[in-house]
Amino acid sequence: MSWTSERARVASLSRSRKPNDPDLINARRNLCAAKLEEYVARVVAQAPPLTDEQAHRIASLLRPYGGDAA
Repeated sequence: MSWTSERARVASLSRSRKPNDPDLINARRNLCAAKLEEYVARVVAQAPPLTDEQAHRIASLLRPYGGDAA
């Protein structure tokens, strides 16, 4: 699903829900994830090939819970 679809869902829910509504919170989380996914895909497509070490270090940034973010 594109981030614009997620943005529309957030806008729709924002009109009828309270800010702490679980569906609205989840929609906002999905919007953030969709935008991040699109950005990362664009950057990866433009980047030169990475070494295994570089790829591992960058991937660890996406695993803040239990990952080795060193």
